[in-house]
Amino acid sequence: MRVNLRGFDIRKLYLDEARQRAVLDDIRAVARAAPFFRPDTPMGRPMSVRMTAAGRYGWFSDRKGYRYVDRHPGGGDWPPIPDSLLAIWRDLVGDDRLPDCCLVNHYGEGAKMGLHQDRDEADFSWPVVSVSLGDDGLFRMGNPTRGGKTESVWLASGDVVVMGGEARLAFHGIDRIRGGSSRLLPKGGRLNLTLRVVD
Repeated sequence: MRVNLRGFDIRKLYLDEARQRAVLDDIRAVARAAPFFRPDTPMGRPMSVRMTAAGRYGWFSDRKGYRYVDRHPGGGDWPPIPDSLLAIWRDLVGDDRLPDCCLVNHYGEGAKMGLHQDRDEADFSWPVVSVSLGDDGLFRMGNPTRGGKTESVWLASGDVVVMGGEARLAFHGIDRIRGGSSRLLPKGGRLNLTLRVVD
C-alpha cells in the first residue's frame, strides 16, 4: 500500500519478510566492519540512538557539530553500501545517481530522534530513502520551517519512505518505539536505514 502524507511517499510493507531478513543480514555485516557507536550532540549530550554507516561517507556529531565524515570514528573506511539496499534505491529513484551514504540508526528502548531537517547534503534534488526494520516507530512529519501543525504515522518493519520534493527539507523525527511489535530483531529495537546523495 502506498500513502502520501505531506509529500512523504510512504510504501507500507514494501519489503516482505524474506527481503527484510536479507537486508538485516547485510546490515549485520556492515556493523561487523564498522561497529555501532553513540555520538554526542553539539551540546555534549550522548544521542539516544546508536549509529553506523556504509558508503563513501558516514555521519558524525560532536561539539564541532553535525557532519558527514569519510571514515569510521575507529579510523577504518566505511564498508560499501550493500546491493540489497542499492536495489531499493534503483527501484524507487533510478540509477542515474546512486547514494553516497547509507546511515544506520539503531533505536533501543526509550530512544527517539527529535524533529530535524536533512540538510547537510550538497544537492537537495535527490531524495532521502528511509527503510524501517524491527519494532514500529512513530514517525512525525512537520514543515519546511520549525513550528506549525505536524502529522504522525506508525512505520512498521518493511516500510519504506521516500522523502523528496516538498518533503525533502521538511522537519521529521521519531517520537517513540513500540517495543515488542516485531520479531525481526531477536533483542528488539528498530533499525532505520537512510540512503542519501551527499556530494
